[in-house]
Amino acid sequence: MTIDEHIAALATAGRALAETAAEAGSDAEVATCPGWRVRDLLRHTTMVHRWATGFVAERYTSYHPDDGEPDLDGEALLAHFREGHVRLVDALRAAPESLECWTLMAAPSPLAFWARRQAHETAVHRADAESALPDRHPGPVDPALAADGIDELLRAFHARERSRVRTPEPRILRVRTTDTGDVWTVRLSQDPPRTEHDTKEHGTTEHGTTEHGTTGRGETGRGKGGLPVTADCEMTGPADRLYLTLWNRLPEGAVDVAGDASLARIWRENSAITWS
Repeated sequence: MTIDEHIAALATAGRALAETAAEAGSDAEVATCPGWRVRDLLRHTTMVHRWATGFVAERYTSYHPDDGEPDLDGEALLAHFREGHVRLVDALRAAPESLECWTLMAAPSPLAFWARRQAHETAVHRADAESALPDRHPGPVDPALAADGIDELLRAFHARERSRVRTPEPRILRVRTTDTGDVWTVRLSQDPPRTEHDTKEHGTTEHGTTEHGTTGRGETGRGKGGLPVTADCEMTGPADRLYLTLWNRLPEGAVDVAGDASLARIWRENSAITWS
């Protein structure tokens, strides 16, 4: 996805989050975040939006802490959220491609990082808001955005040393979308996960074109000599269901799991991304 596409996704998700929060009411329980009510969700998300805006608008080149969550509720909190969301979108749209500022993770550029990160921050929290509605089910996510978010989660967040997704012995988890043709081969070990991204239609990875591309269930990804490798566990489903499952926003059973299901449980129990 392009920077402009990420900014557009952020704008759409933020508006939807605010509309859904208003419909649910600030006291509604957020099913996907036990212990949170909608007011907690709005306070957290607007704090993150304003924190991110500081790096983009003020060009901070080193880490700056956030200003804390606002002590607001009801209509005042919704208005504060909407204002902060618009400020973030406007700051990203106004920023030059040459923007230099601090980022949390490696990216093609600081602008690309913040546009992508805040698009997914907001898309996931939009799903949280939807879980506070009476049917308590997050709605669909655009497949292209969802696949991009899976890639960010696997190849950026969990490539960091702080990832707790580890296994005593080397294992392979495969994540395969049924609609966008994306496949990720996640190599688990005592070290942080290392992930290779394949695109079924083109047989490509981040390293270039593969000879074999996608070779069938459980056999995408390359080992020694470029040969396909077999996964110990494979998670399969539409991109948006996988996206929300990997972010622990959907229950077990939302996607198909084949092979050693303990790897899917290791992910669920250890993959949470926390603010602090």
